[in-house]
Amino acid sequence: MEKMKVRDLMIPTERFPRISDSATFYEALVALESAQKKYLSGESEQRILLVEDGEGKVIGKLSPIDLLRGLETNYNRMDAQKILTRFGLDYIWKSMQEDYNLWGNPFEDLCRKAVGLRIKDFIKAPSEGQCVGVDDTLVRCFHLFVMNRHDALVVLDGDEIVGLLRFSDVYRRASQVMKECAVETALP
Repeated sequence: MEKMKVRDLMIPTERFPRISDSATFYEALVALESAQKKYLSGESEQRILLVEDGEGKVIGKLSPIDLLRGLETNYNRMDAQKILTRFGLDYIWKSMQEDYNLWGNPFEDLCRKAVGLRIKDFIKAPSEGQCVGVDDTLVRCFHLFVMNRHDALVVLDGDEIVGLLRFSDVYRRASQVMKECAVETALP
């Protein structure tokens, strides 16, 4: 596994459904539901939507969590550096909820306000902890998956997003190696 590179298991961007960053919140909701249905029926291999800008360049991925984040626009006001310096999960949550009035408005009101949003209004560029290079080793990916609990990592070739590395694919390969090692160890 130490010699295996990201490029060996990544899925190129061409194999994912896409959505424009100018699509509305509602269009994103419908597109995610459609991708999920197609995935579950076996009609599609992917349920992750890639977001592209007006020039067709992939700028990120869209997940159901991103939609929830889009509902509560106060997340855009948060200073992540300030938050990271605080300690204690309960303290962080209570402080964030008070400081930014997170989820303080009725859910239906948030939904009504979100109708006018565009994906580009709430989608975030992939963070450093969510990106790997095509020639990175899987060992680096193990660390990012374990520490950040992402379902997929964005694969970069320079500054360009060229694919995704899904945790499910990495786990499938890792479990195969774990089983082989267990069998080898059990042999007399």
